[in-house]
Amino acid sequence: MDYFTDKTLLITGGTGSFGNAVLDRFLETDIGEIRIFSRDEKKQDDMRHRYQALFPEQSNKIRYYIGDVRDLASIKSAMHGVDYIFHAAALKQVPSCEFFPMEAVKTNVMGTDNVLTTAIAEGVKTVICLSTDKAAYPVNAMGTSKAMMEKVIVAKSRTVKPEHTKICCTRYGNVLCSRGSVVPLFIEQIKSGKPITVTDPTMTRFIMTLDEAVDLVLFAFEHGETGDILVQKAPASTIAVLSQAVKELFSNNIDTRVIGIRHGEKMYETLLTNEECVNAEDLGDFYRVPCDKRGLDYEKYFSEGEVDRNVLKEFNSNNTDLMDVEQVKAKLLTLPYIQEELAAWKNKR
Repeated sequence: MDYFTDKTLLITGGTGSFGNAVLDRFLETDIGEIRIFSRDEKKQDDMRHRYQALFPEQSNKIRYYIGDVRDLASIKSAMHGVDYIFHAAALKQVPSCEFFPMEAVKTNVMGTDNVLTTAIAEGVKTVICLSTDKAAYPVNAMGTSKAMMEKVIVAKSRTVKPEHTKICCTRYGNVLCSRGSVVPLFIEQIKSGKPITVTDPTMTRFIMTLDEAVDLVLFAFEHGETGDILVQKAPASTIAVLSQAVKELFSNNIDTRVIGIRHGEKMYETLLTNEECVNAEDLGDFYRVPCDKRGLDYEKYFSEGEVDRNVLKEFNSNNTDLMDVEQVKAKLLTLPYIQEELAAWKNKR
């Protein structure tokens, strides 16, 4: 964390689950200032009160900026003097983006371009952008907009010298108990005595915690090269196993109701495509997908190609380590949200 001593970090979409996790990790370090950039004044006010209560001596390190990544001027006003950026602002809900795809484009694609354009102009040293497994082989509007976001990130990385601004991207799967995730929904259904609703029991999803999401971003910050996409080797779970784990923690007397796949959903998610495997590097707990540095001179590619293929293969939620119910329960029990909900549930009963 020495990199952040006396530095200024800007988090776009900073009132979300990721922004809160970064604050929890960073506030008691020697970081100089953390700027929270978002468009929701109520969430900023809630965050302000929360951190004043939790970290009364350190909360003055946080500064709040109302704005929208769609608005270039509001980003500029927040970025003067910033050293590093974690770009988390996005439209993330699959059904919402499916019905309003241009809104996803405005935030996820054009908003990212605005952030990177301003960061380069302001001389920001490092920008880490957050993407999703849905950007690999996208089948829905959210994934497609995130795939285009990644293309913008890689293209921008080619236009600036890395010693001026390093631009990297992280790609990860579902974060347990983040805003909009399915586990809080399961818990609310159990609390109200309603059946747990699952789309398809055999559907698989990557499983990771918010702390692991922050770890991935910090790994990219420290080890990534400009234009890289960094992927964590996350385990996965079927929806049946995940829902059963929640039921066993809270109440096994609740029924499960299968409601079918929603708009734009996949049966499994991919973090590393076969095409990316051609140049990807295995870094132990992570994969690195380096930037394609070929130029626009296509003529030579009609006579020359890649003969030797990398031994890596597609990394998806079906061929990674699949967790069983006990493993998922153990992971859930590490989360403060689950600990608090369980304590409240036991007191109520």
